[in-house]
Amino acid sequence: MFNKISFKLILTIVVVAILVFTGYAIITLQTQTNLVMSQVKNFVNTQSETIKNSTKVSMLNNNRELTHEIIRTVGQQPCIRQVRILNKEGEVMYAADTTEIGKVLDKKAEACYSCHASDQPLEKLTISERVRVYRKHPDSTRIMGIINPIYNEPSCWQADCHVHSKNQKVLGVLDLTVCLKHVDQEIASVRQKMVVMAGLAIILLAAILWLLIQKFVDRPVKKLLTATRQVASGNLNYNIPDLGNDELGILARSFNNMTRKLAEARQQLFQSDKMASLGRLAAGVAHEINNPLTGILTYASFLLKRTKNQPEIHNDLQVIVRETMRSREIVKGLLDFARQSIPKKIKTDIHQVINRALTVVENQLTLNHIEVEKKFAPRLPEVQIDPNQMQQVFINLISNAQHAIGSKVGKIKIKTTLVRLSPYGKVQIKQALCPKGHDLMDERQRIDGLPSIKIKVQLDGQEGMVYLDPIYGRNHFRSEISVKNDDIKDIVCPKCNISLIDKEQTCPKCEAPVYLLEIPGKGQLQGCFTDDCQWQYWDFIEKQGPRDYIEIKVSDTGCGIPPEIIDKIFDPFFTTKGQQGTGLGLAVIWGILENHEGTISVESKLGKGTTFTIHLPVQTT
Repeated sequence: MFNKISFKLILTIVVVAILVFTGYAIITLQTQTNLVMSQVKNFVNTQSETIKNSTKVSMLNNNRELTHEIIRTVGQQPCIRQVRILNKEGEVMYAADTTEIGKVLDKKAEACYSCHASDQPLEKLTISERVRVYRKHPDSTRIMGIINPIYNEPSCWQADCHVHSKNQKVLGVLDLTVCLKHVDQEIASVRQKMVVMAGLAIILLAAILWLLIQKFVDRPVKKLLTATRQVASGNLNYNIPDLGNDELGILARSFNNMTRKLAEARQQLFQSDKMASLGRLAAGVAHEINNPLTGILTYASFLLKRTKNQPEIHNDLQVIVRETMRSREIVKGLLDFARQSIPKKIKTDIHQVINRALTVVENQLTLNHIEVEKKFAPRLPEVQIDPNQMQQVFINLISNAQHAIGSKVGKIKIKTTLVRLSPYGKVQIKQALCPKGHDLMDERQRIDGLPSIKIKVQLDGQEGMVYLDPIYGRNHFRSEISVKNDDIKDIVCPKCNISLIDKEQTCPKCEAPVYLLEIPGKGQLQGCFTDDCQWQYWDFIEKQGPRDYIEIKVSDTGCGIPPEIIDKIFDPFFTTKGQQGTGLGLAVIWGILENHEGTISVESKLGKGTTFTIHLPVQTT
């Protein structure tokens, strides 16, 4: 427990609070004590002035009995210890305690010292100088004494008795002594209350701090520690629950992103290892099976020629030849798919690569009466590509075009152009996250063969999923419900329902609410998907500006691709050729172009043909 952050925080704050509260209590208590004592001094001084004024008339008339009576009456008041009047020589003239009358006080005594400190009586004294606070015994109650000078006024030296001369300034002093028992009790009570209140405040503060630190620090830190232990033990699928939007919450989301990327990296390693194993397996299959297949194909073809006059045997041999050739194509497709590797890019003339691919398939095209039309743009810049991999791309595309044309006479057009394109409509979004770090990419719902971005829109009374096109700006999105710009209530993450609406901006075209998605390492994506607006803005990509691409279009006059399957043609093992296809050709093309930062798109009309468009980025120097 002593090593926990929460305990150290609470202990530190409590110690600081004790010091602060103690200092505050001492200063406050001292201030209040001084204020009370100041008020007591003023009160006692007022009493002294009252007594002096009460005896003024009786002393002017030299009525000693009346003066004695006044002094005795005052001396009987509660908490008044002593009242006496002394002349300038220190002799007690009047006193509540009659035994003191006639006594001469020592001028260096406590009652006289303030006036006679310099061996001469002072004529003027402040209240603080006239007041003395002392104890008769160390354990006795404090006593406050105040001396009030009696000055020689005109009424004194003009009286009939003419006892005092005109030049005399001070005739004597009134000495009043009072008990401070009740004052001390009040101060002690205040001190006790302040100590209790300070202690309660410290305990309450410690309790509140403990609860807050437990909620906002201790529990999140425990969850983080649990997550680190889980990851350390190899569980990369462990996710920290939502910890809020503070620094620890951001740290938790970053941790989840890190573990997810680690899991993806591990999966990629497994996939790479699996693909390597598949490559080795395919190579072994090619070595072990291709030789027997070649033998079967050779003898079957030889027998096929000798059995033209035996229809039953001839038909059986045709099946053997056809299926043997299909087996060879399957093995070849597996090899091509499994052997995808990091491209060895060099600066290459794309026209040379296309011409080499045409040379490979030239005989097949001639036998099928297919015309090839080339429209190559002059002086195209060289591109950084792997020539062998790119040649495979064009061979596969031309072979697919040949198959689509079939037995009828047709044409394949290959056109190259240098284009300068905005990233709008070209760049693929490969990862999108909500503010809590949940992955929004949906592998099951694909658009043009790519994983879509899945978000949920809430309208008045209904909600549905919207699948965004992963190509920035292309906006081939799909929606389960119709969305109008004045119907949107909220746009949320399908996993955690956190709002994805940008609070600071609306669509600049239709003023509808816009979504805001995090693209890890590449800024944020904003967009609108109402039925009448398809605005998008990706700050990171737009700042890069337009870019030069080499555009290659491969068109055919074949049968075309049905619209319902066009999104699936790039999926591995999906084929429209039935028994004759492996479904790996376009998947291989997609992987090669992705490794070259290129893109491929398809346009097709049934009965009219298909056009594949490739864009390869031109490297700037």
